[in-house]
Amino acid sequence: MKNFSILIMLLVGMAPAAAQEVVTQTFKDSRLVNIQSVETLGKRRLDVRIGHRFGDLLGDNGGWSTFFGLEQASDVMIGAEYGATDKLTMGFFRTKGAGSLPNGQAGLRQVLNGTVKYALLRQGADGGAPVSLTFWGVTALSTAERIPDNPDIIRNFSTFAHRMAYHGQLMIASRLSDRIALQLTPGYTHRNVVPFEDENGLFSLGVGTRLQISRVFGLIADVTLPFSDYRTTENGFYPALGLGLEIDSGGHLFQLNFTNATGIMETDFIPYTTSNWLDGEFRFGFTISRLFNL
Repeated sequence: MKNFSILIMLLVGMAPAAAQEVVTQTFKDSRLVNIQSVETLGKRRLDVRIGHRFGDLLGDNGGWSTFFGLEQASDVMIGAEYGATDKLTMGFFRTKGAGSLPNGQAGLRQVLNGTVKYALLRQGADGGAPVSLTFWGVTALSTAERIPDNPDIIRNFSTFAHRMAYHGQLMIASRLSDRIALQLTPGYTHRNVVPFEDENGLFSLGVGTRLQISRVFGLIADVTLPFSDYRTTENGFYPALGLGLEIDSGGHLFQLNFTNATGIMETDFIPYTTSNWLDGEFRFGFTISRLFNL
């Protein structure tokens, strides 16, 4: 962590004091499939977003009997983000919550999510900083009904703090060419209550990329790896891997994706991805984004 902090300080220090031309739209959207991107909204811009993930496409819980997962809803997200300044974006979202442990115990459900994103550094268009650097954080609060009779489950909620989880991350991205962008996303997730064998704090690393294939279409992909002795494939956990297609219609941005993550928010999919692509446990999803100038 010390070496990483030194690297961040060096990158910020490379930004010139005078204004210079910077790279815009390293990515088209504020997030890829699962992970956030370095993009912030412009000042006084509002982004209204709806996201949906269905059930398993294949595997034991998919196939024709569930119309390949389309008759089920794993997670649903609705909310909005607002550009307070060109660098600061704040958001509020409601998610159904979908993550679960290998033993079937559910994570947080019926979740309110407050988010903040701040652009620390922008990649120079001609010299200057080689990357863009953005911070993003979320506070999640479950509004689900308490289950008081079982102290061994997460939803026992013996204190109000047990309803909450947090995530913070730095996004380091570079537009390598007019068509290709790459991003690294180290992050830390903290849940106030976990089962006995689990861990409250969890470091992770996300990697994402985007390929512009035409004026309208772009291909996106990301993977998030939690660093944990407990979160192994032997224990039933898997990295969250997503593949998607972006469609830019002008005022709207549509995303069609496939991922093994059931949850949408980082406090959900990072600690609770227990679905395996190789077993057909991945699902179709979509996101609709509509931008307004206020």
